Amino acid sequence: MKQLLRTICLLALFFLFAASLPAQTRWVGTWATAPEYTGKGDMPRTTTLADCSIRQIVKVSLGGDTFRMQLSNEFSPSPVEIKAVYVADARDSSDIDVRTARYLTFGGKRAVTIEAGEAVFSDATNYRLQPLQRLAITIVYGQTPEHATSHRGSRTTSYIMKGESKPKKPFLTTEKVDHWYNIAAIDIASNAQHAIAILGNSITDGRGSTTNLQNRWPDALAEALQGEVGVLNLGIGGNCLMAGGLSQPGRERFDRDILGQRGITTVILFEGINDIGGSNKDYDRVAQKLIETYQQLTEKAHNQGLKVYAATITPIRNSFYWSHFHEAIRQTVNDWMRTSNIFDGIIDFDQHVRDPQQPSQLLQAYSDDWLHLNPAGYEAMGKFAAKVFIP
Repeated sequence: MKQLLRTICLLALFFLFAASLPAQTRWVGTWATAPEYTGKGDMPRTTTLADCSIRQIVKVSLGGDTFRMQLSNEFSPSPVEIKAVYVADARDSSDIDVRTARYLTFGGKRAVTIEAGEAVFSDATNYRLQPLQRLAITIVYGQTPEHATSHRGSRTTSYIMKGESKPKKPFLTTEKVDHWYNIAAIDIASNAQHAIAILGNSITDGRGSTTNLQNRWPDALAEALQGEVGVLNLGIGGNCLMAGGLSQPGRERFDRDILGQRGITTVILFEGINDIGGSNKDYDRVAQKLIETYQQLTEKAHNQGLKVYAATITPIRNSFYWSHFHEAIRQTVNDWMRTSNIFDGIIDFDQHVRDPQQPSQLLQAYSDDWLHLNPAGYEAMGKFAAKVFIP
């Protein structure tokens, strides 16, 4: 009964806020990440997070004056107790601009307990988010699960201190980790016309980018779109589209991670390279199953009125995935993307980043390890993708 009353109150608050929004204003995603189960190797080395504070840095795409934050405990076996969450403009390292600090509330209270397998939204919060700005999110924990819900490939440093952090007190870091914990999404109240959700693997997640410089290709895309379009990076390192790999395969997490985002108009599908690289037989069947899965996800998105863009799979020669058989799958899938006519557009990353003299490999100037790209390669990808969306 208590939970029912709490849900009714939250719904009432939501509809009260929604009713007060100007015409054409809605919740639109400005930042998101894909939640994952957290094994022991991705937990902090010196703490369980219980009775600690963590400061995490994100970079938004759209700006606005009102936002809400989604926190996730979807992959944890027990509740997570959060005593407080506050945000502030990020400065160097763990420093913040204390003048901008604001506490979030959940049903009017600072504290919230998120049950196992659940996610929650904060109340709407007045806060001036600048387009493309870095935001510091500080969570003060009570009791926490042994295995958190996290995003392992944050490509940014998170700072942990023991005890309760307060905005005007020094943040005394005791450990640093390159993971995000519990944060899942930020929505703004906006009249922005477009927001893009990207389903991807480590190339989208930013393997090969520079830690703390926010130079993944979706970051470059948001920059090229000048902070006028929501860009949501739902890439997971090691992720497969169909089965296997790390975390839930793309087709299993598609409804939550992509279709569940708020205010999106466009989906980019950029998965499959790990399915190809991990295959060791039935190559024709692997190609056909990838194509079928792309068709299924595209139909789902179209049924929700979304546009779908397919991004061709980038070259793999010289990488640990390379063989003539794997290359044949890649070529088959890419050729199908270019000619199938089921998509609203194609982002031909393969053609853009390959070596003209050796088309099955990346241009050396863009390569990190011949599978992932380096910052120059990601910048080229983001600017190239932006040309699809700039009128």
